[in-house]
Amino acid sequence: MFEFLSAWYRRYLSDPQASLLLVLLAVAFVLVYFLGSMLAPLLAAIIIAYLLEGAVSRLERHKVSRLLSVNLVFLLFVVFMVFMLVVLLPLLSQQASELIQELPGMINKGQALLMRLPKEHPEIISEEAVREVILAFRGGISQMGQGLVTFSLASIPAIIAAVVYLVLVPLMIFFLLKDKAMILLWLRRFLPANRHLMAHLWEEMDAQIGNYIRGKVYEIIIVGVTAYVVFQLAFDLNYAPLLALTVGLSVLIPYIGAAVVTIPVALVGYLQFGWGGEWAWLIVAYLILQFLDGNILVPILFSDVVNLHPIAIIVAILVFGGLWGFWGVFFAIPLATLVKALIHVWPTTGEPITEQSIADSVKSKG
Repeated sequence: MFEFLSAWYRRYLSDPQASLLLVLLAVAFVLVYFLGSMLAPLLAAIIIAYLLEGAVSRLERHKVSRLLSVNLVFLLFVVFMVFMLVVLLPLLSQQASELIQELPGMINKGQALLMRLPKEHPEIISEEAVREVILAFRGGISQMGQGLVTFSLASIPAIIAAVVYLVLVPLMIFFLLKDKAMILLWLRRFLPANRHLMAHLWEEMDAQIGNYIRGKVYEIIIVGVTAYVVFQLAFDLNYAPLLALTVGLSVLIPYIGAAVVTIPVALVGYLQFGWGGEWAWLIVAYLILQFLDGNILVPILFSDVVNLHPIAIIVAILVFGGLWGFWGVFFAIPLATLVKALIHVWPTTGEPITEQSIADSVKSKG
């Protein structure tokens, strides 16, 4: 066992740059894991500045000065945030409030539908099973209501913190964009002169993660807007803005999100239209939207980026989502891409570790 570990160390960690990179990654993980909530405004500012840097760079390539490019992009960002806070957020809040008020009626309709199933299909489901489902559902609704009350009482500090972040984060974004060169020069002082491994890793990750995150933002906007047009204009569906936002955000979780968000769309459609042609056309339109997203939009937006197996994506969602919640899910694929890039660029020395190589090592020492 000792010989195997020794051979593994010589192959993968004997390079000083590999050891240094491992230490830096470990420090970064510990900081994010234990100080993530404290550093959340800074991390958010870094991520948003990284996203906006693409637009700034494009303007610079068209002979616009760095300062003017930063001011223009930051102004557009502020206008977008004001629109989100002043127009979109109140609308979604109103929709959510109306939906909560109508929940009792929806529950009664759903209960009536369930109670009809034993009469229409006694060979499939019994009245006892339906009663158990209804009791379990009522218990879940009761816990959710208690959770909402608790959240509303405990959310006052969170609201104050959000207001502070609304001021701090934009300021940090502006200075991160404006003083990018100076900040990077300062950070380089703490890195060794010979850092080609980290440079190689950063080049690969910059191309992959930057394009992925920007592409995912575009996908959320395109899918959300298209869903709103379909729900509102084609079907005049209740809670169309809220459902469209849900559909747009569902693309953050590949495979799983599209399946989960189908439930509220189908439920709201049924409660509004009942079983019939209009409900069926709504489901068909929603499935077509999901098909176009997965088979046309995604290949166009991500043709040159992340190439991960579906199992790797699902495992990344489970692992990083369990570690960091929503943000872990959002960055699951970029983080999985980081792991893949690390494996790709990690330096190795010597022959592959095999039983024969270990035996030869033991003989040479003997």
